[in-house]
Amino acid sequence: MTPVTIGLLGIGALFALMILRTPVAFAMMIVGFFGLWILEGNRAAGAVVLTESYGAVSNYALIVVPMFILLGNVASAAGFSRALYDAAFAWVGRFRGGLASASVLGCAVFSAVSGSSVATAVTIGKVALPEMRRLGYGDGLATGAIAAGGTLGFLIPPSTGFVLYAILTEESVGKLFMAGILPGIMLMALFMATVWIIAALDPKAGPRGEAVSLGQRFVLLGRAIPLLAIIGVSIGGIYAGVFTPVEASAVGAGLVILLALARRVLPAAALWSALLETVKTSAMLYTVVIGANVLNPFLAVTHIPEVLGQVLNGLGFGAYGTLTVIILAYVVLGMFLDGLSMLVVTVPIVFPVIQMLGFDPIWFGVVAVIVIEMGMITPPVGLNVFVVKGIAGDVPMATVFRGVLPFLLAMLIGLLLIILFPQIALFIPQAMFG
Repeated sequence: MTPVTIGLLGIGALFALMILRTPVAFAMMIVGFFGLWILEGNRAAGAVVLTESYGAVSNYALIVVPMFILLGNVASAAGFSRALYDAAFAWVGRFRGGLASASVLGCAVFSAVSGSSVATAVTIGKVALPEMRRLGYGDGLATGAIAAGGTLGFLIPPSTGFVLYAILTEESVGKLFMAGILPGIMLMALFMATVWIIAALDPKAGPRGEAVSLGQRFVLLGRAIPLLAIIGVSIGGIYAGVFTPVEASAVGAGLVILLALARRVLPAAALWSALLETVKTSAMLYTVVIGANVLNPFLAVTHIPEVLGQVLNGLGFGAYGTLTVIILAYVVLGMFLDGLSMLVVTVPIVFPVIQMLGFDPIWFGVVAVIVIEMGMITPPVGLNVFVVKGIAGDVPMATVFRGVLPFLLAMLIGLLLIILFPQIALFIPQAMFG
């Protein structure tokens, strides 16, 4: 068999293993190791496993992941997420669908702490969903807003998606973080506009919330300011060139722990729980990175990326036609794979094609992350939908999926805008890094 044939069989085996519920990290390790064994021999396969495993876990840039995960876990354990939501509701809650808009705004801000879609959806959902249901919000709008708002955790920095993309493509983490800011704000605005339109068309789905006096609004905003300041120091420090992303993550985690201890809102048991959860999540992500680093040499030896590029080029679709094919493939895969799995499996295959087409790799990182975000709320997998369903309890799954459809349309509009106007993603990194 030719290397290409072995490569295709390996990719088929990879998806088969994942369908059989093998953890994606171990599926990649198995396929990568045995594929290299067949093509290069057992010594080469063993050497790749050893060197790539060590290289992955010793990657300095990867320290960003556990630090920002710790920041988000401590902020959640200390109750800071409630302060963010209360402040958001105080300012936008009096409008139609105000509670749902506040949920989206709270998700956007908490995304700048957690870097995780699931963590964002769980944290804000636990606070916001009971309030929306108490005030008579339609189940579709309530759950849809949380599920869609949670996806911002994969885009707004610090994003674990961007960190993994940077490691897989050897691009700058700092540039990717900066590239996610304006698209994240744009998607937040599109989600809030979607809420307003739904509430305008069906006032019963999103009734107005109680008005809050101007003085009380500033009081609630003041309670959220310390965490907002930590976010500003971390992300703003990267923009200003004061911190590298790794240093910013450590500074942010340290400051949020000090803030929680100073306010006496973080008991020892809660701190220990946050630390354990950080270790578990970080270990999972590190294992995924190791698996990707074992799989990538196998794909390189099979020449699958080059062959794929030649096939797509031969179709004569042109650069944007080929990009559309890649995006459609992502959308289909997103119906069956979770975001991290899709990222680590596909990027090594499609990234050489993107480079061949002449697209900016930082821009494509934003496009890929947004498409993966869409997969988080599409059936039948829709990880964020299942998370919100777990919080909502008796709300039927079909209702949650119907609720996210308008937000999927908003994400599609945002994606088209970024494709048509790449500067939405590239303006800040180009201004910073030239």
